[in-house]
Amino acid sequence: MAQFYIGVNRMARRCYGFDEIALVPGDVTVNPNEVDTSFRLGNNTFKVPIIASAMDGVVDVRFAIAMGKLGGLAVLNLEGIQTRYENPDKVVDELMGASPEESTSLLQKIYKEPIKKELIAKRIHEIKDGGVPACVSAIPQRAEEFGRISQQAGCDIFIVQSTVTTVKHIATEYKCLDFKKFCKFMKIPVVIGNSVTYEVAYELMKAGASALLIGIGPGTACTTRGVLGIGVPQVTATVDSAAARDDFYKKTKKYVTIITDGGMARGGDICKAIASGADAVMLGNAFARAEEAPGRGYHWGMATPHPNLPRGTRIHVGTTGTLSEILYGPAKTDDGTQNLVGALMTSMGNLGSSNIKQMQRTEIIIAPSIQTEGKVYQTAQRVGMRR
Repeated sequence: MAQFYIGVNRMARRCYGFDEIALVPGDVTVNPNEVDTSFRLGNNTFKVPIIASAMDGVVDVRFAIAMGKLGGLAVLNLEGIQTRYENPDKVVDELMGASPEESTSLLQKIYKEPIKKELIAKRIHEIKDGGVPACVSAIPQRAEEFGRISQQAGCDIFIVQSTVTTVKHIATEYKCLDFKKFCKFMKIPVVIGNSVTYEVAYELMKAGASALLIGIGPGTACTTRGVLGIGVPQVTATVDSAAARDDFYKKTKKYVTIITDGGMARGGDICKAIASGADAVMLGNAFARAEEAPGRGYHWGMATPHPNLPRGTRIHVGTTGTLSEILYGPAKTDDGTQNLVGALMTSMGNLGSSNIKQMQRTEIIIAPSIQTEGKVYQTAQRVGMRR
């Protein structure tokens, strides 16, 4: 990859996001209705390679069940309102009535309520009773305790997630999670996130991760890049992490699923993430628009209620359709935010890809004009992709 001098003796490499690339059709096309969009995570196979993010405005028990019945996976945040309150709907009612200026301080107040461990098992049981896999998440500091509770409750997949996750974490104020020991203890797939580099991805794979979440700060409600100044554009982060996955597989024959997490607003972004090497993607904003979402058209980042340094904000995206319409259509919008699975299948067909692995070998070009070329009227009238 090209490197440039940004000052005396200081070089930086050029990295790329979704709006800077395009996918090139090959010399074969496939009937979109005959492509296979499924992906594997541990011993679990999911028809839909799109995961709903562990955000309180996106996933509750009802949403997780609805997502599972449609062939996808939704992640419940074990440190959110679902495990702090017996009746989280009342909390959402209060939050929805707050002004934008009041929302962050109110969120901080809401999340001061202690987590009730009995609610962890209860929520998992409720999801399982719905007949779908249960997937939950926690930060590294709480992973051992919550992982034990979750596994005993019948959880299917456990996610350890923080803003930046590394195997080598230095701290004296608290006990650091030994990822290798934790992954060995857990008898269910452990997903670890978030990371963005080849080196860290490879180290997390060596520690025993079944899958990795890739992305730091790209979410619509996340302000990490502005507050902390860190992050790598999602195309480059995905390509680098996928390279680590492939090298790790060659050496060990263990396949670690790569999940691009955040930064995707439309179907085309999902297609580009998979072409960049992702096996699946994780979305929050797209699902916050669903009628089934608990946030009722609002959502907020997991770091929004941080007591000292909030790194997110409550945003309003509105309610545009049912979860089924967002995943499978028919689309009621013209901006690529609905029928996401249909968009992926159509893209795969036009690229000549019969499955996700074939799509990962798609030719990618650098094309920063791809979003604006020929879009004069869309731009002038603020419709379609140029709103």
